[in-house]
Amino acid sequence: MSKFLFVALMSLTLVVPAFGKTHEDTFPVPCSELWPAVKDTLRNSGKYRIMQIDNNEMSASFVIGGALDRKRVNSMVLNDQGTNCVMQIQSTFSGLNHNDAGAFKKRVEQSLAELHTSKPAAPAKPEDAAK
Repeated sequence: MSKFLFVALMSLTLVVPAFGKTHEDTFPVPCSELWPAVKDTLRNSGKYRIMQIDNNEMSASFVIGGALDRKRVNSMVLNDQGTNCVMQIQSTFSGLNHNDAGAFKKRVEQSLAELHTSKPAAPAKPEDAAK
């Protein structure tokens, strides 16, 4: 009986991570503003290896993990909703040690904030000389 229980638990351990989940997060900016933050996150965080990136569709597939961790493939797409943007992340794993979708969202939020602060302010309009 204990051998059966052990095999059942091991099977669940191997199968459960295979169940992917789609995560959706809404950002209060247009997708044209969020996409540069997504690309910055993928290219400069040091956490991801880009498999595919499509600027027209605003989508990407990327790998996270490696070395001591198991490599995990994730994909994301941005969906424009007027003044808001919905980021959908298809994550292959979310478990005790990893929350790939949550970590990616957090890094995109940080990148978006950094891009907002690094934008130069609009030049001041010259005063009307006729006054």
